Amino acid sequence: MAMARATSGGSPAVSESHRSDYGVSPFVIGIAGGTASGKTTVCRCITENLGGQRVVLLSLDEFYRDLTEDEVSNIGEVNFDVPDAFDLPSLLRCLDELRAGGPTDVPVYDFVSSRRSPDQTRRVHAADVVIIEGILVLHYEEISQRCNMKIFVDTDDDLRLARRIKRDTVERGRDVRGILDQYTRFVKPSFDSYILPSKASADIIIPWREDRPVAVDLITEHVRMKLDQNHLGRMYGNFEVIPRTMQTRGMHTFIRDRSTSREDFVFYADRLCRVGIEHALAALPFFDKTVETPTGGMYVGVEWKVKLCGVSIIRSGEAMESALRACCAGIPIGKVLIRGDACDKELVYKKLPADIDQRHVLLMDPVISSGETACTAIDVLLGEGVDEGSIVLLTLIASPEGVHKVCSKYRRLRVITSEVDNGIDKQSLVMPGVGDFGDRY
Repeated sequence: MAMARATSGGSPAVSESHRSDYGVSPFVIGIAGGTASGKTTVCRCITENLGGQRVVLLSLDEFYRDLTEDEVSNIGEVNFDVPDAFDLPSLLRCLDELRAGGPTDVPVYDFVSSRRSPDQTRRVHAADVVIIEGILVLHYEEISQRCNMKIFVDTDDDLRLARRIKRDTVERGRDVRGILDQYTRFVKPSFDSYILPSKASADIIIPWREDRPVAVDLITEHVRMKLDQNHLGRMYGNFEVIPRTMQTRGMHTFIRDRSTSREDFVFYADRLCRVGIEHALAALPFFDKTVETPTGGMYVGVEWKVKLCGVSIIRSGEAMESALRACCAGIPIGKVLIRGDACDKELVYKKLPADIDQRHVLLMDPVISSGETACTAIDVLLGEGVDEGSIVLLTLIASPEGVHKVCSKYRRLRVITSEVDNGIDKQSLVMPGVGDFGDRY
């Protein structure tokens, strides 16, 4: 079963004038897993499935540091599977140059001499998708933070060992006895210490089944949708747009129409809030849970790992509370009231669950304009001890300016919206917008 926390986005309409303001970055995929787990095959499958997209690949193996003379003469004592075996600064430089939309020069490593080529590099050009693969890709926090999607390839230990023997004898000129000795002394302990723990940070875990990776089609579909998104969806890995359907577009049509009655506005706003709540809940971490059905059969499902609460930003955010209660019976819901002008917001009132620092928080505000109110509310939560990575900000309509402000300031929280509008006017109203959501509700 491929466990995925990453969710796909739609294609909201955003005015072209904002593209030059914020730029476009490639979609970065980090792929980790044990030695010979099939990472390269997963990379190849993703590249082939993406077809017309420009895809480039960086391998952690290209960034082994040069061994000293003493290490070369005692090659059997060198552990190539630990973090300090790699030249991380060089890798980050190459990755950042690609993320900035430019080309980069990648080292060429010789596995026979255990050194880089002094007069040769591999030129890698700008691309739509950058894949970085290697055993410790998800172990390094510096790499993980730069990834829009993190994948762990999960393969049986015996199969990985068989593949490593074949690869190292054929491609790297090593003998079987040396490979087995290295595996026992270095590879397996390093896997247990560094690689396996990094599995917990993956968005997607791919089990290997019958000589082929599982879920590659789903992954490439997600990447295609991200590439089709506006520039904000590609720029910020912590920003998602709920996939647009005829249903959600119809709901938006009703709530945006100035002639819609209050009764109809409330009905369709509630429906749209419910869609948003369900999508936000899918972003929470979960684990497998097997239950017994009334027929005596076993069903493998999921269960959320965390305690959850809601916090609404008074007063428009209160309109989203009923949808949250309908999805999560008995959930505690707090409130914050933020007042002030567009650039100077302050907390006026708060009432929050006593144990909020131990919970994931769904922060609710139907419309984000400048982002100032949302940022003030987030600061309140952080001041209460809530971990930034435990916050999901849910909105129905957002401006590019508001998304940029929140997502650039708080890189670890998630922002989810159903549509991105063109921008804000001089009065900080979202355009075309929905008017005063609280008044109309």
